[in-house]
Amino acid sequence: MARRLDVTGADGIRLAAWDFTAEGETRRGSDRPEAHTTARPAAVSIARQPSSPEDRPAPPSPSAAAPVLLLHGLMGHAAHWASAARFLTGRHRTIALDQRGHGASEKPKGGPFTREAYVADAAAVIERLGLAPVTLVGHSMGALTAWQLAAERPDLVRALVICDMRASALGAASQRAWQDWFRTWPAPFPTLEAVHRWFGADDPWVETPNPARGAFFAEVMTERPDGWHPVFDPDQMLTSRETWVHDAHWDSLAQVRCPTLVVRGLDGELGRAEAQEMVRVLPHGAYAEIPDAGHFLHYTHPEAWAEAVDPFLTGVLTP
Repeated sequence: MARRLDVTGADGIRLAAWDFTAEGETRRGSDRPEAHTTARPAAVSIARQPSSPEDRPAPPSPSAAAPVLLLHGLMGHAAHWASAARFLTGRHRTIALDQRGHGASEKPKGGPFTREAYVADAAAVIERLGLAPVTLVGHSMGALTAWQLAAERPDLVRALVICDMRASALGAASQRAWQDWFRTWPAPFPTLEAVHRWFGADDPWVETPNPARGAFFAEVMTERPDGWHPVFDPDQMLTSRETWVHDAHWDSLAQVRCPTLVVRGLDGELGRAEAQEMVRVLPHGAYAEIPDAGHFLHYTHPEAWAEAVDPFLTGVLTP
């Protein structure tokens, strides 16, 4: 199973990261770790890295010398990368972070949940775990964090993979739609099966039945006496989103100097024209597309995702 690493992020916040490397060496080809669907800190953990005030770095595996840090999207958690991560662990030290407000990481009531805070957390994790220069792989909001960090701290980032994240502003209407959407959630859910059913079929945002979407959200639910609740605070998610939906991010994208791969699902949220414009704006950009995949491309199509990403990683990480 993946090993938990406790790390101090920006402002002293406690973050949980998960080292998939040992899992990949011992469980090649196995199913992803158990879903985070109970009140335990995180079901992917069987051991915790000893921590100290200085956050003792974990030693790298000899077979995974090139480090990769995986950053999930809004409302996600590190275990959503588990199936995709197993394709990386043979050659890379592969670590996924539960970002602030998500998963097993701290969820401070007063925040902050700004772009600056998310970027500073990622920088702290890289420095305190001794990962630099790292390959950053981000999905959705995590991809934005990754490219903003690459733009601000090029010394920390060796290469970058952007998974289904737009550079254009989404606007106020998008934020209002999300506010309304959270109000429609019939939480607490009476059973975990009800979670699967609502997010996979009954949610008004679902155009056709989507069991994978139901499974994705079931992994970020926890059981309480009155039923199943999200492990995150929806208001904190809205606050996190508020800090980036009103602005475009083309300027920071253009400042990324490391090799960068933009990956989209054919049915994802990032359109082909915008993705190709992002590649054009990037000084060292490349493009990949996964047929039949939607927004959660690494989660629903991990093998196809790996086939799209592996040639890029091989090219930029091979001495």
